[in-house]
Amino acid sequence: MHFSPKQLFLNSVAQTNPEPLALEIDRADGNYLYDIHGNKFLDLISGISVCSIGHQNPLVIDAIIEQTKKHMHVMVYGETVQMPQNNYAQFIVDHLPESLNNVYFVNSGSEAIDAAMKLAKRYTGKHSFVAHKLAYHGSSQGPLSLMSDEYFVPKYRPLLNNVFFVDQNSIESIQELPQSNVAAVVVELIQAEKGVSISSVEYIQALYKYAKSIDAFFIVDEIQTGFGRTGTKFCFEQYNIVPDILVLGKALGGGMPMGAIVAPKHVMQSFANFPILGHITTFGGHPVCCAAGLAANKYLFDNYESFNIPQKEELFKSLLVHPKIKKVSGKGLLLACHLGDGVEGPKLIHLLLQEKLFTDWFLFEPNAIRICPPFTITTDEIISACNIIKVCLTQLN
Repeated sequence: MHFSPKQLFLNSVAQTNPEPLALEIDRADGNYLYDIHGNKFLDLISGISVCSIGHQNPLVIDAIIEQTKKHMHVMVYGETVQMPQNNYAQFIVDHLPESLNNVYFVNSGSEAIDAAMKLAKRYTGKHSFVAHKLAYHGSSQGPLSLMSDEYFVPKYRPLLNNVFFVDQNSIESIQELPQSNVAAVVVELIQAEKGVSISSVEYIQALYKYAKSIDAFFIVDEIQTGFGRTGTKFCFEQYNIVPDILVLGKALGGGMPMGAIVAPKHVMQSFANFPILGHITTFGGHPVCCAAGLAANKYLFDNYESFNIPQKEELFKSLLVHPKIKKVSGKGLLLACHLGDGVEGPKLIHLLLQEKLFTDWFLFEPNAIRICPPFTITTDEIISACNIIKVCLTQLN
């Protein structure tokens, strides 16, 4: 029996929702995706903030090929000296404050959050956490415990106990948080899935001060914002703080699956003693992923100014003006186009697909569309994308 690619996808690949976009991808190149029918789609989401330098960058491809010629997986993480891990870890810490000098590589952002939570508990001896309401840190049990949403969470309880939630940008609500037994405050500085909701500097500094006052770690989740997405190399640079633990993912791997936590070495050593193997992973720091990530982000940082991210942000915001657009929120090239009352985000997304524009929605803001394209998107492509969005909005009843 013959099945089409879409039938195979729906029958044999586990689904995450009843109505996937189901775009039948054949290849990707630069700022575009191509389906099996030869259609060309401008990519406005970069695989959800993953492919920041575009698809199939030759330097990344070459790095992958060269590493596969040497070796791929040889041993579980932490037992053998592998130069791809060494080189990438050194590159990362060279671009961070001095205290963030030790990297633990894992396989995804969600796993990195789990590792950060374990490290905070292990080092501090405390067991509670503080997180933002309507934050998204991942889908495994640790990150899910940090999610306040009553749609996504209830079917998976019981989760971790003693998680306290704070309202983003409410300095007053910080006063209601516990004063003891808090291992860490875990924050996204920009809550992406809330519709790219930006935390104020004053609020984050107040929350940071609270964490320091009770000897809790301040964990910053830069899975979506890291590696230049919001206009600086790392978003925390805009808040005059230094995280105790920095969580990375998505763009970290240059298109390959990867996550990491970065912390002071004396803190990270907690995983190595009493008990040993405090956190272990088979594939974390996979040499091919490290080679790809290093090639991608060395290219990104070496060429960062040429991407003109602040100017591209302003161009999107200046062009996305329409009676059915409420606002465009966000920083850099992590943006959300918020739609007017009665405009259905999923309906617009499918209409945009028909016009060869690929975008997506947000977990906690369904009436907004995601705009986080590759940094390599051109001025002409931005103008074209914004015109298509406005034309499609006009067509919607």
